[in-house]
Amino acid sequence: MSDFVGDGTAFLGVSVRALPDGGAVLRGDTAGMARLKDVSWPLALALGAFALVRPLLSMAGVMDDLGRPVAPLVATAVISAVWIVAVGVSRGRHPVLTLVAAGLVYGVLAVVMSAVGSLLLTGQLQGPLTTPWGVGVVATLVVNAVWGAVTGVLAAWLQRALNRRPMPH
Repeated sequence: MSDFVGDGTAFLGVSVRALPDGGAVLRGDTAGMARLKDVSWPLALALGAFALVRPLLSMAGVMDDLGRPVAPLVATAVISAVWIVAVGVSRGRHPVLTLVAAGLVYGVLAVVMSAVGSLLLTGQLQGPLTTPWGVGVVATLVVNAVWGAVTGVLAAWLQRALNRRPMPH
């Protein structure tokens, strides 16, 4: 440990530490991986897939029929409420991480759906995959991870308000 300068930063159990010579070392521990194992993956996958109702409604023209921008905002609010309640009433150990995972699952599925849907409907690839250097894909994933984080914080608050205790390992 004396070879390291500073405390470094950690994310999901992986820390970056600067060496005196200007190099860096990645160090991992099992705590971050344990948190990933504590995520309710079936719930995250189900909630991410459930959120596909929003682009499906858009592709089907329902959002236009109901009126923009109100219909997409209402759909997003309903999906958010379902996410918050589903995770908030659960006894999951990491509601924020679970909903960040749900947001990322949704982001990946939405990118794939956009590509496949555009090819089927117009014969041309459209959407996030067509942006230079993958900027659209990255932006989609970041926005949906933030959406998951915000709803996860609200779900954690709901868990505390309901006095839900995490299930033991």
